[in-house]
Order: sequence, then C-alpha cells, then structure tokens
Amino acid sequence: MTSVPRADYRHLLSLSGPLGTFEHAKFAQPRREHGYCTDDVARVLLVAVREPDASDSLRELARTSMNFLRSAQARDGTFRNRRGANGVFIGSSSNRDWWGRAQWALGTAAARASDDTVRRDAMAHFTKGCQVVSPWPRANAFAVLGAAEVLRTSADHEGARLLITRALEVLDRPVLSAEWSWPEPRLTYANAALAEALLASGEVLETPLLVEQGLEQLEWLLARWSAAGHLSVVAAGGDQGAAHVVAYDQQPIEVAALGEACARAHTLTGDQRWRRGLELATSWFCGDNDGGVVMFDDATGGGYDGLTQSGVNLNQGAESTLALLATLQHAHVRAVVPVRA
Repeated sequence: MTSVPRADYRHLLSLSGPLGTFEHAKFAQPRREHGYCTDDVARVLLVAVREPDASDSLRELARTSMNFLRSAQARDGTFRNRRGANGVFIGSSSNRDWWGRAQWALGTAAARASDDTVRRDAMAHFTKGCQVVSPWPRANAFAVLGAAEVLRTSADHEGARLLITRALEVLDRPVLSAEWSWPEPRLTYANAALAEALLASGEVLETPLLVEQGLEQLEWLLARWSAAGHLSVVAAGGDQGAAHVVAYDQQPIEVAALGEACARAHTLTGDQRWRRGLELATSWFCGDNDGGVVMFDDATGGGYDGLTQSGVNLNQGAESTLALLATLQHAHVRAVVPVRA
C-alpha cells in the first residue's frame, strides 16, 4: 500500500437507519436489535460535517444525526445515551461521555456544517448543553473540543467560553511524576483527548502554558506507544506500568484519539513530529501494528472492531468505522503516506 485510502462512507451509510446509525454490527451487517447510542451518533455528525466533499447521502445522514441529538437532549442540557430500534430512549439523561461527545459534534456542526438548518440547530443545542457541569474528565475533554470550534467562528459565545473555563477545573491537572508523565494513575481510553483538550483550550484562550502542557502529555503518550517503530496503543483493559507492554484488545478509538490530537498539535506548531504521529495512527489502520494486519475492510469501507491477540475482530461496528474515517480525514488533509508500503 503506497497511499492512504480515501475515507469510504459506504459501510457507515449501510449501518444507518431512519433514526440514526446502529451501534453494533455482526461482521458487516448492522445489529438493529441493539439499537443506537448518542455516543456514536455524535461521532457520525462530527465526521459528516467535517467531510469537504460530502455526498447527498452523507449530508442527509448529518441531518438525521442532528435530529437524533435534538431528541436525546433533556431540558437541562444533558443527554440520554441509549435508544432502542423502536425509537424509545432507555434510561435517564446525564453529563457523562455522551454529553461531551454530543457537545463536540454540535459545536463542530455549528461551525462547519454546510446545511444552514443543521448549523442553526447545532448552535442552539450546543448552547443549551453549555449549562451542564460535569465532573468527568473525558466528558469535559470532548465538550471542550466542540466549544473551541464555536469560539473560532463566534468569539463572543459566552456559553462556550464558560464551558472551557469550567472544564479546565477538571482537566488542568499536574502530571503524577517524571516517570509517569500523565495526570491519572492509569491510562484507560481515548487518552489523547485529554491532551488535545488542553491544546484547544490554550489556543482559543490564548494561554501558551495550556498548549505547553498538552504538548508535553501528548509527547509522552506518543513516545510510550511508538518505541517499537509502529503504534502500539494501550489495550482495552488499561495500563499503569512503568513501561508499555504490548497487550490486547487494542481499540481503534484509541488510535483515532491520538491521530486527532497529533493533527491539532501539527496545526498549532507546524512541528513534523506531530505529523509523524498522525502518520503512525494512519499506518496502524493500514497494517503497521502489533499484529501486522490491516484494520479495515476494503470491500465495505468498514473499520474492524479491535486488534486481538489472535488477530482481527472482524465485526465492523459504528465506533471502529468512525475511528477509521476520522483518522483518514486528517491524513488526507496533510497528505500523509502510511509507513508500511
């Protein structure tokens, strides 16, 4: 493989029904009986509005996703996460990760959507979500990324600025030690989003110290996970050892989070090491990983659900497919070439 594949939305569209995008798949077939979740539908909206050459079908999927998030949001700005295939939401709304992901998607759509209706609706529901206060670091990190998008186009948006200020009370934490240069005792999931949120906050608030902290954390992660010359990310079970140990299952969401953060760091600094980080993330999907296996189905455009000790998890769920698509979007903006040819 000598070039990065184009982002292929066929499988994402095949996972999507009249209400949104189904969460799970058995191989390439959607498992409709498992329904939908706000986490994934927010990711769909994010990827759809970032695509510069969106097809009519992808633009329609953005509208469907916007309608889903509108329905998922409660009066207090929080979001319900789970929704059955029959359209009925399950459980109460909260300020956990899906609130943050929804805010990320809504803020991005408010800033970037080509559809005027989607852009206006996204801004209204993002603003409503800004009243929420969350104690969860990753929820805050995701929400900050949406708020930063809003502030680039609407610098006087008080809700977005307040959201970032509140989030920093949770996110702006010292690293634990020189040996463990991270603000948490364990690496869990979507870790690089924490560093990226500091980068985004520092940029829009014009606070260089926050950018410096984010870069230092991201540098530590990238060095820890690329010592072997290819990307070897934390497994689903987490990691708290002094040195990184290859473990499974490795999740596409972790690779995508690192790719997103490296893309932002490259935009902010122009430093080629961050472009290299995105290159490593892209190459992980293209087969330069601990298993030496390609992590997507070229026949469908779907991303595989994980890298296991015995090989690829061949299911092509929404989360993994969206992780692939998000990474390829950034790779094409920067004309990245995969490491392994």
